Amino acid sequence: MARGPGGRDDDDETLARAAAAGDREALDVLLERHYDRIHLVCRKVLRNPQDAADARQEAMLAIARKIHTYEGRTDFGGWVYRVATNAAIDLHRRAYRREEATDRFSHIRSVDSTTSVIVRTRMDVELALDQLPEEYREAVVLRDIGDLEYSDIAEVLDVPVGTVRSRIARGREMLTRALQD
Repeated sequence: MARGPGGRDDDDETLARAAAAGDREALDVLLERHYDRIHLVCRKVLRNPQDAADARQEAMLAIARKIHTYEGRTDFGGWVYRVATNAAIDLHRRAYRREEATDRFSHIRSVDSTTSVIVRTRMDVELALDQLPEEYREAVVLRDIGDLEYSDIAEVLDVPVGTVRSRIARGREMLTRALQD
């Protein structure tokens, strides 16, 4: 096996156990090893480079804080994927709530009509997404906004691929009904 970052060639699970036991070097190696993957996940979910960077930082902090909860039931990379996805979704939710609270879109009348329609449509979609039960919202966001494959979503949510397909289909149905109202 080739030497990994930090000169350590341990596999992820070995490093995760060591990090959970307090080995700071093992944690640093894991974070360095998965840095690009964490950023990619956040970028796919958020689409905005600055937001993705913020979510990446949140994900890395969450991994450091929660490393002791990693039980090894799934591979470490899948666990990292899930933590990163959750960090990105949480950042998206917080940003949306802030925008809603400050009524950021109160100036829509002064914007040209095409932009106004786009902004209103996006707001409608985000409000409809917020009404979905979390299990459906996560699946729809990961697929339709994050553009993740069904197998990746199944790994992130720790459910079978069939469940992912079902949640996406039902979530899209609920979303369509909410948008028609």
